[in-house]
Amino acid sequence: MNNKFTKRLRRGRKTRANIQRLGRNRLCVHKSLNNIYVQLIAPCGSIVVASASTKDKDIKDDVKHGGNCDAAKKVGGLIAARAIDAGVTEVAFDRSGFKFHGRIKALADAAREAGLQF
Repeated sequence: MNNKFTKRLRRGRKTRANIQRLGRNRLCVHKSLNNIYVQLIAPCGSIVVASASTKDKDIKDDVKHGGNCDAAKKVGGLIAARAIDAGVTEVAFDRSGFKFHGRIKALADAAREAGLQF
């Protein structure tokens, strides 16, 4: 079955396989219509070092709607700050098969500006 969802999952699996070969911390992004979620996952794949989303208490009051680029920028800045606090500066960006534009690009740019390198 080659629908949109299965194609996105296939792209995500390929990306994760390449990141696993690198052995870096993975910045994994997931988006829904109303929110965006980010996790910083250790190279072993089973430990979440840091996480942020539009549902966090730090962002929830500042954001009117979690499904737009402004919210994604704030989440990108927050995850970068939390990653740097945890001692991580170099990551591999895992977009989970989503296209790199719009909210995903805004989040990535904000994380780069806040100090993460990928």
